Amino acid sequence: MVLLRGKFMKRIHRMVAACMATVMAFAIAQSAIAQGVLEEIVVTAQKREQNIQDVGIAITAFTGDQMRTLGVEDSFDIARYSPGVHISGNLAGQNTQFTIRGVTQNDFNDIIEAPTAVYLDEGYIPIAQGQTFALLDIERVEILKGPQGTLFGRNATGGAVQYISRKPSLDESSGYADLTFGQFDSNADANSTKIEAAFGGPLSNRTAARVAVLYNDVDGYLNNLYPLDEFGAGTFGGPGGNSPGAGAGADMGGGETFAARASLLFEANDDVTFAVSFNVASSDVPTGPYQSKPTIAVYDGTGPDPAAGQFPGELVNVIDIDPSDARYSVCAPGGVDDGTDCGADQNVDGVPDDFVTPGIADAGRFNNMFQPAPGADFFGYIDADGEDFDTSGDFAFEDNGSTDTFGINVRVEWELANGVLLTSITDFKDYEKLLFIDVDAAPVNQAVNYAGVDATSFTQEIRLNGETDRTRWVAGFYYLNIDADSDNGLKFPPNSLGMDTNLGGPFDLGVDARLQTDSYSLFGQLEYDFSDQWTLVAGLRLIQEEKEYDFVQSFYTAPTNAREIHQGTQLIIGPINPFAIFSGGTSFPFTDDTSDSLWAGKLQLEYRPSDNLLWYFGINRGVKAGSFNAQLAGGLPVPTSAIPYKDETLLSYEGGFKWTSESGTTRVNGTAFYYDYQDYQGFLFTGVSGVVVNNDADNQGLELEIIS
Repeated sequence: MVLLRGKFMKRIHRMVAACMATVMAFAIAQSAIAQGVLEEIVVTAQKREQNIQDVGIAITAFTGDQMRTLGVEDSFDIARYSPGVHISGNLAGQNTQFTIRGVTQNDFNDIIEAPTAVYLDEGYIPIAQGQTFALLDIERVEILKGPQGTLFGRNATGGAVQYISRKPSLDESSGYADLTFGQFDSNADANSTKIEAAFGGPLSNRTAARVAVLYNDVDGYLNNLYPLDEFGAGTFGGPGGNSPGAGAGADMGGGETFAARASLLFEANDDVTFAVSFNVASSDVPTGPYQSKPTIAVYDGTGPDPAAGQFPGELVNVIDIDPSDARYSVCAPGGVDDGTDCGADQNVDGVPDDFVTPGIADAGRFNNMFQPAPGADFFGYIDADGEDFDTSGDFAFEDNGSTDTFGINVRVEWELANGVLLTSITDFKDYEKLLFIDVDAAPVNQAVNYAGVDATSFTQEIRLNGETDRTRWVAGFYYLNIDADSDNGLKFPPNSLGMDTNLGGPFDLGVDARLQTDSYSLFGQLEYDFSDQWTLVAGLRLIQEEKEYDFVQSFYTAPTNAREIHQGTQLIIGPINPFAIFSGGTSFPFTDDTSDSLWAGKLQLEYRPSDNLLWYFGINRGVKAGSFNAQLAGGLPVPTSAIPYKDETLLSYEGGFKWTSESGTTRVNGTAFYYDYQDYQGFLFTGVSGVVVNNDADNQGLELEIIS
């Protein structure tokens, strides 16, 4: 069993000037929390500026100052303070994604879009890697819960997370600089240095600019004791020993990141404004910070004694165990640990599989070999300090992973006649990633999972919005292009137990998938006040989505470098006619394309009995297009008919209220929702990999947010 370690850091030193600035900032922030948290928060969830309490959508929003006060540093940190919002991910936290009301991305492959859409300055981020970034000079974040399709650029069933960066000002110059130094409270004595700064202001009467930069250097905080308890091909006399390569056994959890943003604002005249921003981020990271911890099975029976008719019963749980606990499993009759050892019953037949205790039935079963020591893994390794910061891992290299992102965003606003605003948003992003994680998080040279992506995205949105005395409306066109090439697989490095001499020794079992997406949408939403207290909201989105897909499973034979992929000779093994090469046949790649017409809609009623209370109830139809699986070879056989899967449709029934006290010192917001899914895209593990399958599902919940 494994544990994902987060960053727990003890600050031990700051430069005097930075310390004084931090103390002043903290004092100001505390005052803001006391007074300003309940100040008016203006959001643009409905494509116009509104007080958050006037929007009939479940929204959590924070200003940049509030996030700094709360210690929010990375894009996903904000989930800790948002009801119904959590973080999911993979690769030991080096890939993270938002989960809203239990709706999350189930597939690990980067070519698949998440059901929660993430934006930076209304530029959609379709690749999971790009959704993890440092909150550099951010003005505000808005988290919208539930299906979003009639307003936001990309239709999404889970919700939307929108980050708005701080813009250049034509009125005044402003900026900040922050330098932080710290040390992790671990035996690795890892240091952390972070430098963040931003400055901007007017260049002329109609031109302004702003630049923000970030540098973050973190040493590995998981203290790696490798080659302690090492195990590999060399254990059995194989040539080369057990190490997967030079530099193995590095401390994990660190990384070096550089990010920058440059923004330019130009007012062509009183009616037309241009805004251009450039973003770049680059990170070098070690192998995913993944470590094992000892666990133990819990049975609901009593101590095993077949002669006396006592059996361990059923396996009911698996829990953490102290590394010094000598039991193979826990006897917990009635749910209470009675302190005795229930042995091992891995075939769950009610008879202990105990090859240690003489006279016990099933003695000598091979199943016992999967747990040669209490709390240990298959090879007998046990992390001596449990979930603390010492570990031993063979495939752990410094700076063998990297992520690089570049983006440009162009926004044009043109105020037309009769108060109509024309907005154009053009966005381009480029993503590259290659990350590694040890499959066993132990000093056993088995295999390594790798995930790589090379992708670009382009979006163009053109929309109009306006209002009359009783109506507010938005209408627009949205185009999305994604060209994503992903590389995922298992690497069996030099000296690994999985080396196959028939394949020349080390090899990679890889999946190469390319998905090209073109999506065209027309959308609109109308709000109509049919009285001073009642408002009807109606919206519609029409979508045409086209995908082209290429997918191949391969062996890459005789790779020599454990830190690189696609080395040696490529040998195609599927997915069509998989493993035919072993019987003298031929395997083939898979290609397919789809074209789908989809729609999303919204119908909602809002009631405002007073200025400080809003009630709303609505039905929202969300949709997420179908896509394709890219499963690894080595799991259960997957027929080619199961590679494509269908679109999912969500009917959301939601009602809620937003209340602010007369004094303005307290806010209470509540929501109840029921989700009815048709063809929900669920993930099913099949051996070493998994596939997405369609199944109907439902989900319901309550949310309550009190701010005082």
